[in-house]
Amino acid sequence: MLRTITMGSCVSVQGLLVGQMADGRIAVKVDEKTFVGYPVAPIRKS
Repeated sequence: MLRTITMGSCVSVQGLLVGQMADGRIAVKVDEKTFVGYPVAPIRKS
């Protein structure tokens, strides 16, 4: 599943979901690198 995370205030990364941490962060994989950050909330259509 493709997920987007934020790493800091200005950096976002989008990649394949690898795992979830106990503190609410998730890990995503982009090519050979794995990034950990907080998930971006989905936008609700009204």
